[in-house]
Amino acid sequence: MTDTIYLDFDQETLNREYSARDTVPNLDPYIAEYGRRSADARNRLECRPDVAYGEHPDEVVDIFPAGDGAPVLVYIHGGYWRMLSQKESAFMAPGLVSAGAAVVTVNYSLAPGASLDEIVRQCRAAVAWTWSHAPDFGGDPDRLFVCGSSAGGHLTGMMVAGGWLEQAGLPPDAIKGAVPLNGLHDLEPVRLSNVNEWAQLDEASARRNSPIHHLPETGCPLVISYGATETSEFKRQSRILADAWKARGWTADIFEHPSRNHFDIVFDLDDPESLLGAKVYAMMGL
Repeated sequence: MTDTIYLDFDQETLNREYSARDTVPNLDPYIAEYGRRSADARNRLECRPDVAYGEHPDEVVDIFPAGDGAPVLVYIHGGYWRMLSQKESAFMAPGLVSAGAAVVTVNYSLAPGASLDEIVRQCRAAVAWTWSHAPDFGGDPDRLFVCGSSAGGHLTGMMVAGGWLEQAGLPPDAIKGAVPLNGLHDLEPVRLSNVNEWAQLDEASARRNSPIHHLPETGCPLVISYGATETSEFKRQSRILADAWKARGWTADIFEHPSRNHFDIVFDLDDPESLLGAKVYAMMGL
């Protein structure tokens, strides 16, 4: 008899449920496309690269201004906390800047060299820095939004978690809306899967970094989506955050994207007429 590890999953099945790359034939073309589109954005748009938000060399953002009084989208990249950077994460900037929104793409240190506690701290520092410095690049700190996909979806969940904004000296409603795409919001099954080879979570740190266990006093509007080809666990992870949000009477627009997968859903952020893009642009008042 095979031992169950989590819910009714044995170890092999749990590992497969948390393997995003196995949901597509080949990951490489998507990573290449992230880089190509992001390089094109830097070439076409005004870009302030590698602006420090902290003291560590990894603590930098790329800024794409959009004129005075622009809403600001802070984008936190994915890569299962262990790969990519802000340099592959500007693919949405052309569409958003054209629509009048500034974009800030966040870099952070990668696992396993950095713990998840540290990665969350860095991303929160980047959000706090952006809120404080938005007027320096024409952004409106009263219209700050956060978005991320996969690991970035998890980190977006931790940006709207309770308590830290006030501790950082920001108003509790500093983030006006968030877009966690195919994110992970309860890290206990992640800890039990082979992802923990680099996430290196124990039971306490998994709970400490699970958005579902740290809901705020008041939740901002969320747009939550995931690809149709996601595993059942990735889909469930989005639903548990949406369900918790709605149970408290807050807005969570959640939907499965019928024609996107785990890796290409983010390309909708550059298109205001796409299924996801239309919802995000509307949330930002564009």
